Amino acid sequence: MSTPPFALPEAITRRISPARSPAVAARLGIAVGVAITVCFLTGLISHWIQHPPGWFWWPAHPVWLYRVTQGTHVVTGVLTIALVLAKLWSVYPRLFARPVLGGPLRWAERASVAVLVGAVGFQLMTGLFNIAQFYAWHFFFTSTHYAMAYVAVGAMLVHVAVKLPVVRSALGGPAARSDGTPAESLSRRTVLSAAALSATVAGLSIAGQSIPWLRPISVLAPRSGTGPQGVPVNRTAAQADVRAAALDPEYRLAVTVSGHRKTLSRADLRALPQTTAAVPIACVEGWSTTAHWSGVRLRDLLAAVAEYPGGDVVFRSLEKSGLYSSSTLPANFVTADETLIALRLNGNDLDLDHGYPCRLIAPNRPGVLQTKWLSEIEVRT
Repeated sequence: MSTPPFALPEAITRRISPARSPAVAARLGIAVGVAITVCFLTGLISHWIQHPPGWFWWPAHPVWLYRVTQGTHVVTGVLTIALVLAKLWSVYPRLFARPVLGGPLRWAERASVAVLVGAVGFQLMTGLFNIAQFYAWHFFFTSTHYAMAYVAVGAMLVHVAVKLPVVRSALGGPAARSDGTPAESLSRRTVLSAAALSATVAGLSIAGQSIPWLRPISVLAPRSGTGPQGVPVNRTAAQADVRAAALDPEYRLAVTVSGHRKTLSRADLRALPQTTAAVPIACVEGWSTTAHWSGVRLRDLLAAVAEYPGGDVVFRSLEKSGLYSSSTLPANFVTADETLIALRLNGNDLDLDHGYPCRLIAPNRPGVLQTKWLSEIEVRT
């Protein structure tokens, strides 16, 4: 009497679909691996822009590049959920395959699977909650998401290394039933087609927050592209507790360049040469939209105080503390034509929730670094 291939009751073993074959699992695994790699690389870009290592450099042009990379990151992450569920469905019975214990190679495989499933599940679920700005935890999402990305990719590489012989064999010919007869190709195609369709639908359900012409069908997108003056708002003036300071008639923006300091009212800023630029604003949550911003070029404002010596520029907000209270702009962005101290948006004075009396707008940067309600600008020496 032969040993059953699975450590499961015979009644369950007989009902295991032939579509749960190594060929299906291998193909779904490749799709998941590609999706995770894309998420990992685009996620690194976003993290390094916000927390740049000393060696990192990011261009100011093209102005839409971050919009593409972060939109790709979020959309790929969402469609990965469907692919991972299909992959787990295809391999679930093999978690009970004999031998139950096996040797060190099998232990490594099982450990890599446990870490991989846990890390990927954590990344996908917390990422999904983040784009909806729903935080049901007490840890700092950005640093935790970044650290767990390495855990997920490391576990994936170990798993691929362990399973590579099986994958190569599965991709080299048709899958087979456990009794050696060919598996039904229609069932395999159905599973793969359903996984592809589900992933596509999942991606499209949210892609509209990054791709304007897809908005009508992106029914699950947290951001629709609407808001005050046609631009969504992540953080309001009330949340930042800046309303009184922003509307104070005595408001002044302090600008310091090479030890020279000058304070300017909003009227003073309006009196300087004005520029309008069409610049996308893209959020780390994946939404983006192009808007027409008007104000003073940063390089012109600095020149009105003293000669810009080069180097990074620090922006501080009327918001006193927290993630949004300040940002640092690298030198290559400082001199870009599209980098503005914006006073108007889409033809009207800035809405209070968009940063009135003035805000930073720079090309190819995350929205979290486009500091609102500016109080001070200082060239770092």
